Amino acid sequence: MKHIAAYMMLKMAGKTGTADEVTAVITAAGGEADADAVAKLVADMEGKNIDEILAGGMDLIKDIKVGGGGGGGGGGGGDAAAEVVEEEKVEEEEIDMSGGMDMFGGEEGTGDY
Repeated sequence: MKHIAAYMMLKMAGKTGTADEVTAVITAAGGEADADAVAKLVADMEGKNIDEILAGGMDLIKDIKVGGGGGGGGGGGGDAAAEVVEEEKVEEEEIDMSGGMDMFGGEEGTGDY
């Protein structure tokens, strides 16, 4: 696959796509080119128009289904009706805190404030 990718990049850049050029691209990317695979690729592509090959390939793969969209949500757990639970509101009583104590523990009205 890396050989084909290197060859395609060279063609997109307007280069001829020789075996030496393909090997140089793979090596520059930190890979190691297989000399036999490069030679076979270059021989197979000799005299062929890459744009025509790509167009023909697109016709071949246009109907292939390749997955898509994530998985659906989880199932609901069957046909059982969902039970509705209403929360009870608990009324809180208000406490009268004005009888002899402020928030710092002193007696009301004796502080600096």
